[in-house]
Amino acid sequence: MRDAVVVAAVRSPVGKRNGSLSTVHPADLSAHVLQELARRSDLDPSVVDDVVWGCVSQAGEQTFDIARTAVLSAGWPESVPGTTIDRQCGSSQQAIHFAAAGIVSGQYDVAVAGGVESMSRVPMGSAAGTQSPLGELYAKRYSPEFPSQGLGAETIARRWSLSRTQLDDYALQSHARADNASRGGAFSGQMVPIETAAGAFVVDEGIRPGSTVDILATLKTPFLPDGRISAGNSSQISDGSAALLLTTSEYAASHGWKPLVRVHTAVVAGSEPNVMLTGPIPATEKLLAKSGISLSDIGAFEVNEAFASVVLAWQSEFKVADELLNPLGGAIALGHPLGGSGARIATTLISHMVDNDIRYGMQTMCEGGGQANATLFELVGAGTRGRG
Repeated sequence: MRDAVVVAAVRSPVGKRNGSLSTVHPADLSAHVLQELARRSDLDPSVVDDVVWGCVSQAGEQTFDIARTAVLSAGWPESVPGTTIDRQCGSSQQAIHFAAAGIVSGQYDVAVAGGVESMSRVPMGSAAGTQSPLGELYAKRYSPEFPSQGLGAETIARRWSLSRTQLDDYALQSHARADNASRGGAFSGQMVPIETAAGAFVVDEGIRPGSTVDILATLKTPFLPDGRISAGNSSQISDGSAALLLTTSEYAASHGWKPLVRVHTAVVAGSEPNVMLTGPIPATEKLLAKSGISLSDIGAFEVNEAFASVVLAWQSEFKVADELLNPLGGAIALGHPLGGSGARIATTLISHMVDNDIRYGMQTMCEGGGQANATLFELVGAGTRGRG
């Protein structure tokens, strides 16, 4: 049987809103990541059957199939196609799923999966503009009001009895872990420096160590007057891109590539669209049932930190140990460039698995509209340490 393996994964540093990457066109940012992916793997781009690219706000600079524009901007042959997909925050995680499925089915031998989002240059909501994406039938079933992720996060905090202090404590942990990882070089091997007008951009820009619960407690709760969700315990608006090179084990061997991980299981699940952020829970349940792998066999978990309440609710359901969950920090500290986050998380997770000989790693993330992807990776050649 054909399998799908990842032989290389790279990402840009994540820039904060209006920060170092705000001067870089998202197609150019994508192109830099593609070029580095090819360089590191000694890839002849002409063998790539497709580039599957996630991007959420497909407006302005991110329209016209940015995947194809990125391919051409990278200087790759005109024969290499590209397609852009939108599964909201999970867009580039879904890109990995689509690329892996194409490889396993035999439609592709080599594919690139990844994504980009420049939230500085193309703000959230740009695609809809002044128009609502919700028609009469949706409004009749749910509400004519566009669902608020912030209110969804507040609902989760109350449903799982999570206090403001718990959420802020988790946010501080995210920054501390990301800072330790950054200083310790855990991210350096996965990064491609991005040349900007101010010079090379080489470090994630949103990490803020040294805050306290007392400081975070002073931040406003914009979604409810007596709320628990603030900017401090939510993901950051960011710019960034990431890409993975996928093929089969057989093709990798014939081209001198060493697989890093195998895409073991990939699922997607739907959930309540108004709250919309609980999807990682049924997605994880679906992945465990489909994979046949026990939760106790998984040595690293990445649950996207859209909001601290999302991660803590997920942890409450699955009782995963703190040290295994988002061990290098997450979107609260590193940032959440929507269309690029799934691939960024995968790149970080795979690097962590390789560095620590972790056999199984899982990632999942909530998505607008009430959905969630979940992906299980298996370290190729592993098997000694299980949970790490």
